[in-house]
Amino acid sequence: MRARVLAVAGLTLLLAGCGGGSQPAGTAPASASGSTFAESGTLTVLAAASLTEAFTALEKQFEAAHPGVDVKLNYAGSSDLAQQIVNGAPADVFAAASAATMKTVTDAGMTAGPPTVFATNVLQIATAPGNPEGIASFADLAKPDLKVVVCAPQVPCGAAAEKIEKATGVALRPVSEEADVKSTLGKVTSGDADAGLVYVTDVSSAKGTVQGVDFPEADQATTDYPIAVLEEAPQAQLAQQFVDLVTGDEGQHALKTAGFGPGT
Repeated sequence: MRARVLAVAGLTLLLAGCGGGSQPAGTAPASASGSTFAESGTLTVLAAASLTEAFTALEKQFEAAHPGVDVKLNYAGSSDLAQQIVNGAPADVFAAASAATMKTVTDAGMTAGPPTVFATNVLQIATAPGNPEGIASFADLAKPDLKVVVCAPQVPCGAAAEKIEKATGVALRPVSEEADVKSTLGKVTSGDADAGLVYVTDVSSAKGTVQGVDFPEADQATTDYPIAVLEEAPQAQLAQQFVDLVTGDEGQHALKTAGFGPGT
């Protein structure tokens, strides 16, 4: 009998040693950060080109807070990105530079919920440093000897320029219409254009390589920036967390620093 008692006691100690730190059945092990699972994988965000600087900063913040997650940012004109989504391009989050381009996606039933407007922006005239052509107003862009570049009309920054043209009665004759706002800015920085209509945030991000000229009519074409988690998001939970970052205090601070106005 004594031998049987010792054997059972030994077996009990052995099982206790093997189970050291056991958890109730069905409970996932906690990670070092305190979450119930280890986050990993790629989060794909499609974002308007004018968001490049602000979202690149937020990418670093998000990855620091979510070790193991790689945020893949794809920047382009909003209209091109919306078409990619409708055509089946895999992505988790869409941040557009206009309600119209976001509507292309929502009308197709491809967002998980209603978009949130998280920022606003306005156009500004970009010139070479020192403004050598002496551009002082929107009307000056119609001078026949001036080489002006704008965004294509289907792109939000191009649509905003057209809206201002109609409101002012000033007809522009651009030497080119670019696929996104960064390409428009590039025409000015390269010297291929005397002036370009871009967002105030793009002039700010150029850090002195161009000079900005404000004009009051810009307020007649304020651009809203909506963001949404996509219906078929491979990383739906992480996608919502990224949207929460953008719309939260940290995201709004980063956007304000880049020159964006607040969302609605």
